[in-house]
Amino acid sequence: MKKFIIMAILAAVVVMSLGCISAPEKKENATQEAGAGAITTLRIGYQPSTHQIAEMVAYEKGWWAEDLKPFGITKIEEIQFPTGVPEMQAMVAGQLDVAYVGTAPPISAIAAGLPAKIVAAVNINGSDLVLRPDLAYNGPASLAGLSIGTFQPGSIQDTVMKSWLMNNGVDVDSVDIKGMDPGPAMSALFAGELDGVFLPHPAPSIIELKGMGKHAVASGDMWPNHACCSLVATDRLIKEQPELVEQIIKTHIKATDYINAHPEEAAQIYAKKTKANLTEIEHSIENWDGEWVSDPNIQISSTVEYARIDYQMKYTKRELTAQDLFDTSLYEKVKGAE
Repeated sequence: MKKFIIMAILAAVVVMSLGCISAPEKKENATQEAGAGAITTLRIGYQPSTHQIAEMVAYEKGWWAEDLKPFGITKIEEIQFPTGVPEMQAMVAGQLDVAYVGTAPPISAIAAGLPAKIVAAVNINGSDLVLRPDLAYNGPASLAGLSIGTFQPGSIQDTVMKSWLMNNGVDVDSVDIKGMDPGPAMSALFAGELDGVFLPHPAPSIIELKGMGKHAVASGDMWPNHACCSLVATDRLIKEQPELVEQIIKTHIKATDYINAHPEEAAQIYAKKTKANLTEIEHSIENWDGEWVSDPNIQISSTVEYARIDYQMKYTKRELTAQDLFDTSLYEKVKGAE
C-alpha cells in the first residue's frame, strides 16, 4: 500500500512535468518475494548517456558479475530508461535495486516517500546550451523571446537553466522553455520548431556535428561543478546487505577511474552498446565540460540547493536535507579501507 501511495504522488509529479507516463508494474526481486532476504539478481537502472558510461563499462567488462559473485549475486540485470522519472518510478515499484540517474529525479521521489539514498557520485556538469546556427548568442539576456527545449520541470537541466537566467537578471518567463526528452527536443530543433536546446551529452555534440546547431554555453559555466548523475541504492539494500552495496561502490569507483584513464575505450564501449556513431561520441567526450567522479561529497551542496529550489517552485511538498538524500557512510568506509 505504501508503494502504491508513493507511486501515485510521483505519478502526479510526472503528469505535471512530463505529461502522462504509465506507472510500471510492481515486480519485487524474486528472492525478496520468497522471503529469502539476500538478493541473487542485481537490477541496475541506467540511461544511454555518456554521463553514465561507468555503469556500461562495468557491465561490458564483466566487473559487476565478477565482483558481486562473492556476495551471492548470480545475475546482473541492466534496465535502460529514457529519463530519470520513469527510472525512479521503477525503483518505487520495486523493479530496481540501484540506479544510475540524474540527481534531480531522486529528490522528487524521496520527497514523495521513496526509501533510497545517493551512495556515490557519477558525474558533474556535462550539459550544453546549443542554438540554431543562424542565431547569435550574446549572453543570457539574448535568449529572451527564444524557444529552448530541455528536460522537464524539476530536472537538473531545467533547474540549472532557470537559476542561471534568474541570477543574471533575466525573467524566466521571457524564455519559452519547453520540457521534453532529448530525442523529441533534437527532432524539434532539426525541424525548426525550436531555437535551441539545453541537453546533456552526447546530444550537443551530435547536433553540432550534423551542422544543426552551435555551442552557446556549458552547464558548468552556468553553475560551476553542479551535480549531475548519481548512484542511488534502496534503503532496503543498504540496511540488509551493506557489504554488497560497499562492493557496488568499489566497482563503480574502479569503472570511473578506468574511463577517466581510458576515454577512447570508454567511447568505443558506449558507441557499441548504444549503437551510436563513434565519431560523435569521441567528439562529445573530448569537448564536454563534464567530469566522471565517484565521491558523493562533491555533489551534496548543489543537490541540496536543487532540493531547495524544487520546494520553492512547489515541485516537492517538503524541503529535503543532505541527510534525507545521501548516505555517504559506505563510500567513506570503502575509501578508508584503501
